[in-house]
Amino acid sequence: MSVSMRLKRFGSKKRPYYRVVVMDSRAAATSRTIDEIGTYHPIEAEDRQTTIDAEKAAEWLKKGANPSATVKKILNAKGISCNRTVQG
Repeated sequence: MSVSMRLKRFGSKKRPYYRVVVMDSRAAATSRTIDEIGTYHPIEAEDRQTTIDAEKAAEWLKKGANPSATVKKILNAKGISCNRTVQG
């Protein structure tokens, strides 16, 4: 199963907020998630925009989850490295 880390949209019209979730990459954006690792509120003040569980995020990255471009930016801003090391 191919796993990705991406945003799942919630909120009302013109007041969005997102959950950073881990889910099957082939599934629809509104389908069931495997795990929730944080939130992203683009409307809030800069210091309160994101909450990320760093341990969960690092664990999923180790397992091979592919973050989307936006999630990669959020993780890098929080100091969580998205670079993968190939194990051989």
